[in-house]
Amino acid sequence: MKLTIVLEQQEEGGFTAFVPSLPGCISEGDTKEEAIRNIKEAIELYLEPDTNDLIEFTGEVVQIAV
Repeated sequence: MKLTIVLEQQEEGGFTAFVPSLPGCISEGDTKEEAIRNIKEAIELYLEPDTNDLIEFTGEVVQIAV
């Protein structure tokens, strides 16, 4: 999967990184490289399924094209 990230240099030092397509997925680092490593970890955590949100169902799953 390829995602676009935005790196912003901060006036007080360091970098903030965020993913426009993943609301709230943000991280930071003292260097660009560190910010990129940290945002990769944030993306993995963001996309990790939360089993507490899964519900049990007995229905049928069907895919349709629209």
